[in-house]
Order: sequence, then structure tokens, then C-alpha cells
Amino acid sequence: MNERRIVLPGEFLVEGDYQPGLNVFRQGKRFYSSKIGLLSIDKKVVSVIALHGVYEPKVGDLVIGKVIDVGTFSWTVDIRSPYTAILNASDYFKGRFNPLRNSLRDALAPGDMIIAQIVEFDRTRNPVLTVQGHGLGKITRGMIVELTPSKIPRLIGRKGSMINLLKKEGRCQITIGKNGLIHIVGETVKDEELVAQAIEKIEREAHTTGLTDRIMKFLRRSRGLDV
Repeated sequence: MNERRIVLPGEFLVEGDYQPGLNVFRQGKRFYSSKIGLLSIDKKVVSVIALHGVYEPKVGDLVIGKVIDVGTFSWTVDIRSPYTAILNASDYFKGRFNPLRNSLRDALAPGDMIIAQIVEFDRTRNPVLTVQGHGLGKITRGMIVELTPSKIPRLIGRKGSMINLLKKEGRCQITIGKNGLIHIVGETVKDEELVAQAIEKIEREAHTTGLTDRIMKFLRRSRGLDV
């Protein structure tokens, strides 16, 4: 059984032998939504994909952020969250940071965009980032688009169906930040713009059914291909 429809906070969803997923609470054998969103029942797990909300950092999350300040030993990074993040110079320079030799501003200046991973966060202090890892670091090419963080699961699709479609038909590499920023790198600017338009369409139509098929048709028609 898999059902998708818009539900409201406190709305009854289903009754029976299920498990509560995201944004769902249980009273006895009855399940209710805690947020406005898209109902999903998959393999006996009842979830609600929230349609609105801000990004809440979690350790291990991949995020895309903007450098907004440069200190003596670290950068402050906007990750589209109530919390600003910190990237330490010792991480960026792989533990070989010397303030007399290394210029933080030359490495990353305000306005620069980075792909990073959250390595520390406990709500008592700002999230700490790392750029040590495959695909992490300063963004030097491509395009960045925004998506409501709660709609990231819709962008990925069931078993990766939507994101794989975008990569194949859009001819682009796509990095998804859990904070709702998406990095697109294509062979041409035209390819990047087409994928950006498709993501904007997903943002608008995330609550509807049959979206993957419509995105495929949109991409192929935009390239003048038969559908």
C-alpha cells in the first residue's frame, strides 16, 4: 500500500499494524500527522514529508553553505539554518594552519560557496563543518539552486528515481545539500539551466502524483526529443 495526499497537523492518517515515520505520532493503533505535508505509506511505515520548514542540522549531513565572515582561525558559514556553522582553518589546511603563513581570506572569502559535512553539533553551540572528504570543498564552477529542505526526499525520489532521472536526462552531476541547496555541474550552461528549471518544477509540484513522469517529459521535450 502506498498513498500520497496532503495532510494537516493532527489529521488522522491510518489505523492498524504500522510503524511511525517522520512527522507522525501514534495513539494506540491510530496514526496522526504532526505537520502539514505529503502522506507516504511504504512497507508499513507511515510518514509525512513536510512541505514547509527550516533546515535542522544533523551530524553527518552534507550541506552547501556560503562564507559570510572570516575570523583569525575560522570561517563563519551560512547553511540556511537558525544556526550558523563554523569551518576551522585547521580542517581546511589539514592541520597545517599557520596564521603567519596561511591567509584565510585568500583561501575562502565572504560570498564563496562550499560543500561540507557537519561533524559536530549538539544545539549548545554552532555546527562544525569539515571539507575533508571526496567532493567537499570550495565550489568553483556550476550553478546553485534552492529547494525547500523538506522537499529533498521528493527530489531524490523513491529508490533514487527522480535524482537519477535528472542526472541522466539532464546530463549533469548533481550534489544535494540537506539544507536545500543543490549544486549542478553540466558540460554546458544550457544543461545546468535545464536541470535548474526541472528542480524549480519539482519545488512547485512536490505534492502531486506522477511527477517523475512529468519531469522526464519536460526534460525530453526541452531537448526536442520524442516522448
